[in-house]
Amino acid sequence: MAEHRRFGRSLEVLRAEAAEELSMIVEHRSRQGDDPWEFMHLLPTVDEQVVLILREEALELDAAIGQRSAQWASHPASGQGTRLGEEYHRLRRIALQHPELTATVWKLMGALPEQS
Repeated sequence: MAEHRRFGRSLEVLRAEAAEELSMIVEHRSRQGDDPWEFMHLLPTVDEQVVLILREEALELDAAIGQRSAQWASHPASGQGTRLGEEYHRLRRIALQHPELTATVWKLMGALPEQS
C-alpha cells in the first residue's frame, strides 16, 4: 500500500511529487544498468504520473469506504454501463478536481486496459 498522502494538495505540489517519483524511477533503472535512452519514452509524463497518483489514492479511498452509494451508481455521469465503469467515474472525478489535467485524464482513459 502506498504511503498515506494528505488530500487536497495543490496541483503544483502534486506535479513536484510526480516529478520526484519519475526521477527516482530513472535513477533506479539507471543504477540497474538500463540505458535511459531506451526507457525514457516509456515513462509517463509528469501530468500522467499525477493522474496515476490520484487514481491510486482514489482506489485506496474507495476500498476504505466500500461500495459507492447506490444514488451515485445510477447517476448518468457515473460511467455505469460504459466500457470503463467505475474507472470512468474515478478518472472523471480527478478531471473535475483538477481541470488542468482533463486532457491527460482523457488520454489515459483511452490507454486503460479493458476490465474483465
